[in-house]
Amino acid sequence: MNKQLTNRLLPGIITSTLLAGIFLPARPAVAGSLLRDIGIGAATNVVTGEIFNNGSTVGNAVKGAATGAAVNATHDRNNNSVGGTVKDAAVGAAANVVTGVIIDDGSVGENAVSGAAAGALINILK
Repeated sequence: MNKQLTNRLLPGIITSTLLAGIFLPARPAVAGSLLRDIGIGAATNVVTGEIFNNGSTVGNAVKGAATGAAVNATHDRNNNSVGGTVKDAAVGAAANVVTGVIIDDGSVGENAVSGAAAGALINILK
């Protein structure tokens, strides 16, 4: 089941992430906001990783940090706009799954849920 999910879901997630990286215009990072989002993402992912017993603590922190950075990169600082919670949850899920596959840590489904939780929390706390 997990192998089938990975084989069907992963190509679409990778393609979506690459296209988003190409078509989203680059924005300058605000250091305070970026570090805050990285910290929230790492902490949330470590907690959800322990709840699901998914991956290692260090791996979960790395995936969460990548999730926080990805969610932060999608926020529009020019218009002081954060965007929707659903969008941030989707970006968080995609970033967490891709990072999990790259570092080979945890299952795809649980990484998606953990990333979505981190992305939603970052949005709510903005």
